Amino acid sequence: MCTILALESSCDETSAAVYKDGKILTNIILSQEIHHKYGGVVPELASRAHQKNIISIVSEALKTAMVDKKELNAIAYTRGPGLIGALLVASSFAKGLSLALGIPLIGVDHLHAHILANFIDEPKPALPFLCLLISGGHTQIILVDGPMKYKIIGQTIDDAAGEAFDKAAKVIGLDYPGGPAISELAKSGNIMSYQFPTPKTPGLDFSFSGLKTSFLYLVRDHIKAEPDFIKNNINDLCASYQHRIISYLLQKLEKASIETGIKEICLAGGVAANNYLHENLTSMSIKNDWKTYIPELQYCTDNAAMIAITAYYKYKEGIFDELDATNYASGESSN
Repeated sequence: MCTILALESSCDETSAAVYKDGKILTNIILSQEIHHKYGGVVPELASRAHQKNIISIVSEALKTAMVDKKELNAIAYTRGPGLIGALLVASSFAKGLSLALGIPLIGVDHLHAHILANFIDEPKPALPFLCLLISGGHTQIILVDGPMKYKIIGQTIDDAAGEAFDKAAKVIGLDYPGGPAISELAKSGNIMSYQFPTPKTPGLDFSFSGLKTSFLYLVRDHIKAEPDFIKNNINDLCASYQHRIISYLLQKLEKASIETGIKEICLAGGVAANNYLHENLTSMSIKNDWKTYIPELQYCTDNAAMIAITAYYKYKEGIFDELDATNYASGESSN
């Protein structure tokens, strides 16, 4: 077995986790509140916050796990995709510690890690499985044949589902991040109040740019006739918009299951925490005889535990980084 310290700094969460003997011992996450007032993540501010917090986060993770740095067999970090300046903070720290301790360095693809978040706790999905990965920057359907073998079979051709939530939230004056705010308001809204179009995309691919535009135009046109339209209808707006996004995601996932014959279904990414998605996934799983898996909430958003579990599988295969390995923003190819 092995002991791994993992770091995550791809966006606006600074996180450190310790993996030892098959278990995640600690998963410390510090979110950056400073971005709320700007309505989105400011890259330079994110980088500075990571620099300020990473030493204390690592110390807390090791202390809570009762692991001395001399016990570490490897150190892992997020190579990408993500904000370049933010990624550099964890990668530089990891490389320095790897060199100082003389232990292997493991670079992890952020999206690969989201998939393997489903391997942190029991029950684990049987292979092969389909993973619907949905976040602020990515929307993909991935066919997974093994921890190190996966293939993207569908993805957004423009914007991501998480971004569609955040941009709509901004239009109606909700704070960033907008997804959780819309989800909460939608609980007391009517999903049939407003009809948003289902995007037309080929195969298993997605598109959310047109849906965002239709939301903007609907709100703009109604405000002309009713200045207090948003205030008076915000719950129904959120419910109807959320319903369209979630139903669209699940329609494509169902299509992927039918085409591949795979009934082991996983969620991953920040949007995987959406309760309305959970409810509708449950209904669809009953209809299609699926077995479904959703990571614990702390493993859906950006976190170092998912980096650690992915690093463990790379450690087993002897897949390590050189100290001069560079960051990248586009992700790695399927293994």
